[in-house]
Amino acid sequence: MNADSQIQRGQQWLKTLLQLSGISTEIEGELEENAVAGDNSSAKHGYWLTIDQGKLTPEQIQILLGKDGSVLDAIQYLANSVLNLSQTPEQQCSYTIELDGYRINRQAEIWQIAQRAAEQVRNMGTEVEIKSLSSAERRQVHSFFQEYPDLETFSRGREPHRHLVVRPASIE
Repeated sequence: MNADSQIQRGQQWLKTLLQLSGISTEIEGELEENAVAGDNSSAKHGYWLTIDQGKLTPEQIQILLGKDGSVLDAIQYLANSVLNLSQTPEQQCSYTIELDGYRINRQAEIWQIAQRAAEQVRNMGTEVEIKSLSSAERRQVHSFFQEYPDLETFSRGREPHRHLVVRPASIE
């Protein structure tokens, strides 16, 4: 399946989901230029599906975002699960659902949090816990830290109290 058909498939699925929820709007689709999803799975391609907010009321936008992006995260999780169902590993891809600039703004916040944690670990030599991340955001930070051989990350705890830990890398 080529990129255009993957994008169209995602757009149609999301548009239908929203229509079933009583929301009629358009979905923009594009190839993901950078690894915002931060997913190291077998997914080879990433696509952004942006919900057109032009026809949405502020209340609809808030409902679709949810508290701390929880509804948008759930829609994104559902999209990735359903759209990759029955696909071969080569056909699987990653979808990022965007609305009202939430993902872009949140990504900037996550990078700042990760950079502050890295600085703190390097300065103090102890581990730092980051508690305010969704599972997708934790994967993003794990990927971010792969570029730093002096630091390592892991997740601790169980949902919904799971958090990411950054610490100095173990020297073996």
